[in-house]
Amino acid sequence: MTDFVQVSTATETRDQALALAQSVVKERLAAGAQIIGPVTSVFWHLGEFGTGEEWQLLLKTVAERYPDLEAHLLESHPWQSPEICAVPIVAGAAACLNWVKVNSTPSVDE
Repeated sequence: MTDFVQVSTATETRDQALALAQSVVKERLAAGAQIIGPVTSVFWHLGEFGTGEEWQLLLKTVAERYPDLEAHLLESHPWQSPEICAVPIVAGAAACLNWVKVNSTPSVDE
C-alpha cells in the first residue's frame, strides 16, 4: 500500500499553516490537511542549536502527486528552505484510502 503518503511541513504561524493547507487542498495536491499546534521544535539550523514554536501540517496524498505537492510547498512556503518530509502510508481503511485517491486527483474539468 505504498501508493499513499503523508507529507509533513511546519510554519511559524497558524495563519501561514492554514494558507498553505488551503492552497494544497484546493489544487487537489492532497485530499486533506491537519494543522497541529503550536508544537515545540528543537533543532539545528544554520549551524546553531535552537528551539521554537511551530504549526505542523500533515497532508495525505497519493504518491504520484508528491512531486507536484513538493514543488507547490517549496514555491508557496514562507520559509526559504522548509522541512518537507513524506512517509509511506503502509496501511489504512479502504474507504479512507479511496477518499485520499479521489480527492488527490485533478477532476476532469480542471
